[in-house]
Amino acid sequence: MYTPVAADVAKLRNITGAGMMDCKKALVEAEGDFDKAIEILRKKGQKVAANRADRESTEGAVIAKVNEDNTIGGIIALNCETDFVAKNDNFVQLAHELAEQAMMYATKEEFLASDFNGMSVAEKLIEQTGVIGEKIEIGSFERIEGPYLGAYIHAGNKIASIASLSANVDGAAEAAKSVAMQVAAMNPIALDETLVSQETIDKELEIERELLTKEGKPANIIENILKGKMQKFYKDNTLVHQAFIKDGGMSVADYVKSVNGDLKVLGFVRVSLA
Repeated sequence: MYTPVAADVAKLRNITGAGMMDCKKALVEAEGDFDKAIEILRKKGQKVAANRADRESTEGAVIAKVNEDNTIGGIIALNCETDFVAKNDNFVQLAHELAEQAMMYATKEEFLASDFNGMSVAEKLIEQTGVIGEKIEIGSFERIEGPYLGAYIHAGNKIASIASLSANVDGAAEAAKSVAMQVAAMNPIALDETLVSQETIDKELEIERELLTKEGKPANIIENILKGKMQKFYKDNTLVHQAFIKDGGMSVADYVKSVNGDLKVLGFVRVSLA
């Protein structure tokens, strides 16, 4: 019977990320044929993935990346079943590698079909499901382009965000990261009031109108009160109007202008496990 040498086991482990014993067993079964051994490990992953398809993968690592010239960025959530796996160094490293690749694709489907070290990303996830023994999947995928992007990953890899600024000016790197941190911390629903959905506006108006009516406010002044209520709602929930977390005396828009008078926030993306 074929007995693999340690160097071959280590080589297969480096290629696949599978455990040492799994690699040794696969090489024995494949009689030393690396391609067959890789296929055996993939099939093992498919079997485990099928068995765990109905499991919830609510833990994981959320990673944001931007390219070298800060014009393209992306965020993925690599999901797993337990916090123990989510904190594993190898799992987090894989999440970083996948996020680096993800930002170059326009859709999650294109990303999953893309090549990742000789196999598709989708196949890699199945393989890792077999290696780790938990359901592994891409839970979220976001991509953004802009004149200058800054990323922020909150400690613990549970929240990540990217903010887009209008120009690459002096101080843009710090400003973009600070705005991305704002996005992560305060979770704005839109960039400004013009981008808040009509459904959200109608719901908020309905809630406030009902409260004012219960308070006995006269119908003829309720509409005027609602205007003020909505201005406060926009201030609390839209990014450019929110109080800046590092200096509550100014809005996010004011902070960006303090860096450069012509600088503006153009957009953002945010992903959270919670």
